[in-house]
Amino acid sequence: MKDNKLKQMSLDDLWDLHERIGAILSDKIESEKKKLEQQLDQLARRVAELSPPGPERRPYPKVEAKYRNPDNPSETWSGRGKTPRWLAKLIAAGRKLDEFRIQ
Repeated sequence: MKDNKLKQMSLDDLWDLHERIGAILSDKIESEKKKLEQQLDQLARRVAELSPPGPERRPYPKVEAKYRNPDNPSETWSGRGKTPRWLAKLIAAGRKLDEFRIQ
């Protein structure tokens, strides 16, 4: 449609045209979305078929706690991994790690 024809249309006709265009756009967008989802599903299946299964992790034994927070006895640490904040704060304040060892 030419710009002149649009300018000559009444408000009701323009609104009707707007609603029809919105409905058509909505249908086309939904159709494209379904096509893209189908393509993604196909790609995901291909990737799953081509990729080897990952190695299973071996079970690790439970590690007992070695250190306990004196201010909050429910906070413990096994000595593995990153030092917990409560322990790092106490050590920075001059305390020794052995002071928190569980007997």
